Amino acid sequence: MEKLNVPPENHVKVLGGQGWVGLIDHMGTETTFVNAARVSFGKLKKEMDERDIQLTEYLIANKHTSPLEHMVFTFSIHCPLFVRGQWHRHRTWSYNEISRRYTDFDIEFYTPPKLRRQAKSNRQASFADENFEDEALRKEIEKHHAESFKLYERLLENGVCREQARGVLPQNMMVTFWGTVDLSNLLHFLELRDSEHAQWEIREYAVAIKKLIKPLIPNVAEYFRKQGQDW
Repeated sequence: MEKLNVPPENHVKVLGGQGWVGLIDHMGTETTFVNAARVSFGKLKKEMDERDIQLTEYLIANKHTSPLEHMVFTFSIHCPLFVRGQWHRHRTWSYNEISRRYTDFDIEFYTPPKLRRQAKSNRQASFADENFEDEALRKEIEKHHAESFKLYERLLENGVCREQARGVLPQNMMVTFWGTVDLSNLLHFLELRDSEHAQWEIREYAVAIKKLIKPLIPNVAEYFRKQGQDW
């Protein structure tokens, strides 16, 4: 039996290699949602042609997105807890996650490759400062991770249950979960999370997801590329 917190074969690494997102499975193709859009005509097509590409662009441009819900993706995501918290705000996804109530192995922590400064005009934003001397602070973060983990182990050694001991582990702890979503809601996720307004860490995952799904939805990707988006 394989471990869940090992990346699948088809994956992209992010966060300097500490995190990753992998495509576990998918259902349907671009032809699937084109057929769904034309289901009232009672005909099925097996391959996309120019009219189907035009229909795809029309559906997206005019937000007639219910046919896109017939194409579904399942991802495996390895990310810090705080990224998981942002991700779970997208409630159209279905989630299942490794639980520290049942496991106490392979615990690791995320140390940012570069610390950012707080934006003065926006409490939700940050910005990169090339002159920010952060090496000593990053070492303090790593020290905090180590001390938290030692306390966690000491609690377990003294008989404290895992469901309580896990409470001392920091927000930078890496977690692994599965997420399943239809194409329509995935495109909405990517619109919000591959944005200059999104936190850098979760944006890394959105960019990686685009790389994973682009071969499966080339005409959808091309539509957004023509709109000036990075795909």
